[in-house]
Amino acid sequence: MKTPKRHTITAALPYANGPLHLGHLAGVYISADIYARFLRSNGEDVAFICGSDEHGAAITLRAKKENKSPKDIVDEYHFSNKDIFEKLRISFDIYDRTSSKHHHETAQELFMEMDKKGAFVKKESEQYFDEEYQQFLADRYITGQCPKCGYQDAYGDQCEKCGSTLSSSELINPISTLSRKSPHLKNTTHWYLPLDRHEKWLSEWIQKGIYNEEQVHNPENWKNQVVGQCMSWIKAGLQPRAITRDLDWGVNVPVEDGEGKVLYVWFDAPIGYISATKKWANENGKRWEDYWKSKDTNLVHFLAKDNIVFHTIIFPAILSELDGYILPTNVPANEFLNLEGQKLSTSRNWAVWGKDYITEFPNQEDILRYVLCSIAPENKDSDFSWKDFQARNNNELVAIYGNFVNRIIVLTHKYFSGKVPSPKKLSNDDNSILDSLLNFENKISVNLEKFKFRDSLKELLNLARLGNKYLADQEPWKLIKTSPERVSSIIYVGLQIAGHLAHLSEPFLPFTSAKLLKILNLKFTGWDVLKNKLVLKEGHSINNQELLFSIIENSKIEEQLNKLKNVKTLKNEKINSKFKPKVNYKNFEKLELKVGEILNAEKILKTRNLLKLKVSIGENELTIVSGIADQYNPKKIIGKKVTVLTNLKPRKIKGVESQGMILMAKENEKNIFISPSSLDITNGSKIY
Repeated sequence: MKTPKRHTITAALPYANGPLHLGHLAGVYISADIYARFLRSNGEDVAFICGSDEHGAAITLRAKKENKSPKDIVDEYHFSNKDIFEKLRISFDIYDRTSSKHHHETAQELFMEMDKKGAFVKKESEQYFDEEYQQFLADRYITGQCPKCGYQDAYGDQCEKCGSTLSSSELINPISTLSRKSPHLKNTTHWYLPLDRHEKWLSEWIQKGIYNEEQVHNPENWKNQVVGQCMSWIKAGLQPRAITRDLDWGVNVPVEDGEGKVLYVWFDAPIGYISATKKWANENGKRWEDYWKSKDTNLVHFLAKDNIVFHTIIFPAILSELDGYILPTNVPANEFLNLEGQKLSTSRNWAVWGKDYITEFPNQEDILRYVLCSIAPENKDSDFSWKDFQARNNNELVAIYGNFVNRIIVLTHKYFSGKVPSPKKLSNDDNSILDSLLNFENKISVNLEKFKFRDSLKELLNLARLGNKYLADQEPWKLIKTSPERVSSIIYVGLQIAGHLAHLSEPFLPFTSAKLLKILNLKFTGWDVLKNKLVLKEGHSINNQELLFSIIENSKIEEQLNKLKNVKTLKNEKINSKFKPKVNYKNFEKLELKVGEILNAEKILKTRNLLKLKVSIGENELTIVSGIADQYNPKKIIGKKVTVLTNLKPRKIKGVESQGMILMAKENEKNIFISPSSLDITNGSKIY
């Protein structure tokens, strides 16, 4: 028996700084899961690898905004996202995390291996520095005008509007997201990966599939947009790229002069695929090297278009500097999914969140898998709409797939007591249909091998269509009295169609496949069973019908559209009005405002405008950090009465725990204390 070929399949590690939405699922994870399940269905050796990307500035930025530690953030989203994947039956062999000890060790080992080989260039450069917060700014801590499309809020590493990859030095009018002030450039030392050294071989590998004079992949199988984006980068000239950062959250640089520096997230995150494979292999009695260093292994990266260059230029350059690693056979990157004709936006809440879908559409996970596969943005951006979602469920899954299964199972129980009848009068058309069943498995396989998931799903539905048409043409309910032997053959053929449908559905609709197999009283053992056409033997007992899909009513869709309408209305209110959205009295009541008196004020060292204030609110005193040192002399505000928000959650600012907030008014760019109208009001008096 031939040993199955190995496949290492990676799905882009989602950032553990926010929840998953349909764009993530359609862009990466549904397609990757279908492909992994397809390979397993054919008996191939698969390692399907993913995990949480838990380092980087985006996570520390969210932690600062929410007054939490980075670990609090990654713990929350690692487990919540993992739960969504599990509920959608995304069949990762391992879902790891890059904050783990074994990942840090793996990333450091590979850094050291590359460093010893001279793969890096160490040099001093200028990097933006926030004087107020006394720290260097990672690219995600800087926003400004995109030099390519003019978008005002582009990040220092990427413009979310046009998708261009940037460096912070390219931004026009850069602003620190911490202090909201212009940062200045300051010298720092980092390790760089000199991508310019890799230009020639990368170009030959991407365009011709040749690496080290060997043909390692077929370039005709790569998507045009993937090759196009890669070559655009290469033709523009690859530049050295820093692989370390001045941060305190991440994988520490494991050399003497690496103190205070961590590996840049785009360097350590893809190494997460390797560290996760090592862990999985160790736990399952396998050799991890077989999945990363064997020429008999296909390495395929699933991701969205904003991650293409990291997996086709930067990560391959890293792998080429390490001993014996293979390069990806394909990188079938998807484009983006839009929502109701607009670009998805997490900041505007213009999204359908995975957690919400699972809660609001219980036991309908396969509907989402089906719809997202049928509209997958394989070669261009696609659009998710709730009306289309409803139509695909009602008109395809219910009316075609579910209808056929329901009819053939009901007829089997009605006419043959729930047992597969003997085919006593098979016609030429019957035999032709049985022969055609093999074609469906072949067409689906060919399309999946070419990463054409939408086309493969169409063939699956065509199989259900065939079953419906066959029953409609044969009309066994009209023949049962005059030709029962003919009816036995019709039901026999219909059940074989259902058997093939149950098996071929497994990669796409795992919940439905399991239900249908249970109805047919079969176990899933892979697609080998389909080779002989007949998956159900005469006399085999089947179980009672179970509803596979149900109609989605208009009211359910209107509910979802109203949610989005409210998001859009809120957005328009923010744009068109100088007032914030109205709040009810109960929300206002939660705020505790009191009269306070400043007892002491002192400048916080190594900051430009922060004062540490001691404020009396009657029986208690609060420590409050306020950014007013550039406008108020500390000595002259002692004894001043102020309005204090006293029940604000404490937050550490430059090492000082701030326990409240002093209310200020802004006039002509100057902060002015909001003081109680009467100086005789007792400290601690409540303000209503």
